[in-house]
Amino acid sequence: MPFKVEAFQNRFLSVGQSRVDAILQVTAGPKTAPGASGAGPLVMGFIIDKSGSMSGGRIESVKRAVWQAISMMDSRSWFFVVAFDAQAQLVVRGVQATDENKRLASQALSSIQAGGGTAMSTGLEVARQVFAAAPDAIRQAVFLTDGKNESEQPGAVRAELARCVGTYECDCWGVGTDWRVGEVEEISRALLGKASLIPEPAGIEAAFRGAMEKASAKSVKDVRLRIWTPVGAETVFVKQVNPTIDDLTSRAKVVSPQIKEYNTGAWGSGETRDFQVAVTVKPGNVNDEMLAARPSIVFLESGPGGWIEQETKLPEARLFANWTQDDALSSRIDHHVAHYSGQDELAHAIEAGLDAREHGQEAAATQFLGKAVKLAHASNNLAMTQRLAKVVEVVDPSKGTVRLRKEVQKAAAMDLQLESRTTMRLRRGDNKKDEPKGTP
Repeated sequence: MPFKVEAFQNRFLSVGQSRVDAILQVTAGPKTAPGASGAGPLVMGFIIDKSGSMSGGRIESVKRAVWQAISMMDSRSWFFVVAFDAQAQLVVRGVQATDENKRLASQALSSIQAGGGTAMSTGLEVARQVFAAAPDAIRQAVFLTDGKNESEQPGAVRAELARCVGTYECDCWGVGTDWRVGEVEEISRALLGKASLIPEPAGIEAAFRGAMEKASAKSVKDVRLRIWTPVGAETVFVKQVNPTIDDLTSRAKVVSPQIKEYNTGAWGSGETRDFQVAVTVKPGNVNDEMLAARPSIVFLESGPGGWIEQETKLPEARLFANWTQDDALSSRIDHHVAHYSGQDELAHAIEAGLDAREHGQEAAATQFLGKAVKLAHASNNLAMTQRLAKVVEVVDPSKGTVRLRKEVQKAAAMDLQLESRTTMRLRRGDNKKDEPKGTP
């Protein structure tokens, strides 16, 4: 599965400038070895809350949703189910998705009863132990809760997540509105996943079905964005900016003094993600040109003998710096860089506005959320504009004039917070033709 990598930047810097900013659009190609034998299978883990607050319709909805997801799996895949309250129980051990094992899983799921407290780290720990026994698999999990983490010491989840990183990936959901967004987001971000809201139990089945479809599409794993920089250059930051904003800078693995890698997990065929990269270089003289960075994609692809490490290097991915005295060239901002910088600014405005609102700081909340409305309107981000309109009354979106709504459904505020870091991809037709792309 070769990758396509395309860079967007303004390569022209004024004399004395040293920072190069760019957007890398990375797309996974088609499978190159369909049906190859010896490759690790998909292992899917379901980590579900069965505390007392899940009693009644919620736990029954979860059991049906897990069963529906398991029934979708082909016989080459494996699965397991962990249910937790104050402790965790391996309800279904890691088994292959044969018809018989699916039938047995249905029986095991029916025995789950809700009761007890909530200790999220216990569910994560048992899942880690199961996944650790399948190092050659594509390892994906879903995590679901409806409450606050109240039955263990603060920091227990963080300590467990440090042990889980690199073992499996996990998307997370919260049911209802009695859970803490920050607690669930901490899990999803550490495990390269996404956190989402399910307002009512009726939505659990669709969420799990979507998670199963997403996991089944994964075909390469351990996909790393590798950045080579010349001597004297330094990587300032690396962020995933689409489909969600995720700062990868602190996760860098130093391969050599000139090379750093950023793990992005498993990918599916045709999947596209965008990354923002900032690099500082030694300033040059007028008309000097230098290679500022050489990004590539390193990944594990299935082959007849198992997983094989591959690397995709493309000229289109290289980043350059050219020094010029022409202010008309050096003052331009590539449209892709500007777009995603605006999306990042939008996310920060929403987060600051919601935080101010929660603390009763109405003036600050109005200012930040008004700024968010203006940014969303300017980027034609209709989905975010609609979410904001559930929290503020929009008077003039172009100016960011808003009024805080007195009555706001808690689910609307939680959904806005969770989706604040979900970005809209810049369409090619929106790019300004007179701005340089920065590729040779």
